Amino acid sequence: MLVLLGIGVVVLGFVLRANPLLVVMAAALTTGLAAAWTPEADFQIIYQAALTTLAAFGKAFNDNRYVSMVWFVLLAIGLLERAGLQERARMLIANVQAATVGRVLWVYFLIRQSASALGLTSLGGHPQMVRPLVAPMAEGAAEAKFGPLPDRERYLIRSHAAAADNIGLFFGEDIFIAIASILLIKSILEQNGIIVEPLQLSIWAIPTAIAALLIHSLRLWLLDAHLKRKLQAPKKAEAAR
Repeated sequence: MLVLLGIGVVVLGFVLRANPLLVVMAAALTTGLAAAWTPEADFQIIYQAALTTLAAFGKAFNDNRYVSMVWFVLLAIGLLERAGLQERARMLIANVQAATVGRVLWVYFLIRQSASALGLTSLGGHPQMVRPLVAPMAEGAAEAKFGPLPDRERYLIRSHAAAADNIGLFFGEDIFIAIASILLIKSILEQNGIIVEPLQLSIWAIPTAIAALLIHSLRLWLLDAHLKRKLQAPKKAEAAR
């Protein structure tokens, strides 16, 4: 029962709002040491248990070291933003007269859904595309037409930028035959006695993707209409004064 002390360490750590990584490591060490402890255990046995637990940490890190590669991507994005990536994106789209928030997001939605249908699901995403590029470009298109944005409309634009990425990926990836979602659907149907081929699932995902494209295009058109109604009237009133 002593090995359950690790659970107590986790609960105590989260109650104290300690660093989650340190809490998990402390819980693992506690569990490893508790598993080796007996009334007859001496210092050498406890020391060996500690080394074994640390060796398990090292092996897990070495076997899964590719996971840490994502931090290099985040560092690169952070450096680009520090160098003015978002400002450049705003300036670029502000020079396009025909650009509106809805049109910018529609183009990204179309690219995201088309790329996902070809299996390129990594070509996009919130940290690498929406935050540093898509959302600032959409905000820049609005600022070029309506001036400084109120916080409510700014956050509305950002939420629609995130939605364009989510919906484009969700309804586009099922068209690609070799995707995890297709295999998951196939396995669940087979468990219930329904035998289908992945190609059939992929083909029947196309009408859903087209419907998603049409519905989201309407939502983006309504977004443009909403921003025009909310932001253009105050601008005209200020110009009249």
